[in-house]
Amino acid sequence: MEHDLSPRWVSLHIDAPEGAVRERVVGMLVNGGAGAVQELGAELLTHLQEGAALDDLCDSLERTGARVRQTALGEVDWSTRWVTRVGVQRVGRIAVAPPWMSDDVADAEIPVLIEPAMAFGTGEHETTRGVLALMQSLVEPGALVADLGAGSGVLAIAAAKLGAARVVAIEMDPDAIGNAMENVERNGVAAQVTVLQGDAAALLPLVAPVSLVLANIISSVVIELSPIMHRALPSGGRAVISGILVSEREHLLSSLTVDGWALESDLREGEWWSSVIVRQ
Repeated sequence: MEHDLSPRWVSLHIDAPEGAVRERVVGMLVNGGAGAVQELGAELLTHLQEGAALDDLCDSLERTGARVRQTALGEVDWSTRWVTRVGVQRVGRIAVAPPWMSDDVADAEIPVLIEPAMAFGTGEHETTRGVLALMQSLVEPGALVADLGAGSGVLAIAAAKLGAARVVAIEMDPDAIGNAMENVERNGVAAQVTVLQGDAAALLPLVAPVSLVLANIISSVVIELSPIMHRALPSGGRAVISGILVSEREHLLSSLTVDGWALESDLREGEWWSSVIVRQ
């Protein structure tokens, strides 16, 4: 007799109080095998395989004071099911959602609809949310904004909807360009946003001077682009940088200081650090 060894999955919906309890619950989920934990308002959502380990984990979660609701998913083909894990992200005045959840952001001051490329680019990641939070007070009417490492185009689209007259979204990955262009069209900002494929080090000087730089990229690339960003901005101009681990913060700031930058503000979410730096 053949036995079906395909794993069966369960979605966990968890109500956990803000603060230390919620942080502890997230840690328990990650240690219990959750690949990702999504925040949907006051609720946490994740997916785990059925089994005794899951039962023990749920018992432990309940003992923290959290309330756990399980939904059996059965066997799941995650190559297509991933779309159900993408939710609405609200960051200040901006609400980001996939197109099939457009009704859920109809009440937002600035709705941004993003067709994600394999669940990335709709504000699910802490680094994207960090830039979205910090940029809202920096985009001035009529500004020219450069988005380096644009990905799905979410930051460029948000900048246009915040009032930028022109946004140049620069992305090196050819597989991301089509997705970004579709998202720009979907949000009705094609007149303001230009998507360019290529190396930011080569393209940013061609569109300079700019009013604001957005750079959600890894720290080594931030360091590499730092002098180029500096030259692209006027004195007092700002860049919002993210994609930086908290553990990399001090090393990065030392390098940026040498290049003529000063830290203006920052925020941390989990292990990720985002900041606004000012050209001196």
